[in-house]
Amino acid sequence: MTTLIANPSSAQLHVGLMLLRAVVGTIFIAHGAQKLFVFGFEGVTGAFTTMGIPLPALVGPAVALLEFVGGVALVVGLLTRLAALGLALTMVGAILFVHLSAGLFMPNGYEFALSLLAVSTFLTLVGAGRFSLDGVIGRQRALA
Repeated sequence: MTTLIANPSSAQLHVGLMLLRAVVGTIFIAHGAQKLFVFGFEGVTGAFTTMGIPLPALVGPAVALLEFVGGVALVVGLLTRLAALGLALTMVGAILFVHLSAGLFMPNGYEFALSLLAVSTFLTLVGAGRFSLDGVIGRQRALA
């Protein structure tokens, strides 16, 4: 019973960070890949125009690339804080411009985007953890 309420070990925290990055990064990769390879920049620009997102010809392709590349960055844990910050800002935009008017609940509400915002903000604050490329680079720099 004590193990259920005890603080996690360092290893448990780092494994948890790795799993969180992998799952959320995969979600962002899938959404970015859909925008890039299914809809294309033209389709994304058109959709962003219809949704009333400012500067859709710039923002649409930028979001598509950020979701795809940022998702990969989260999965491998490289430049995690920077990627997570960009993804968090993207989710703020998604909530404000697309989902807020539909309320909280899915299928069109903001609950999913809010969850991704929370995780991205958490990773911006905490970083990738030990089991990441950021962790490897940090350890190598500490030895130098």
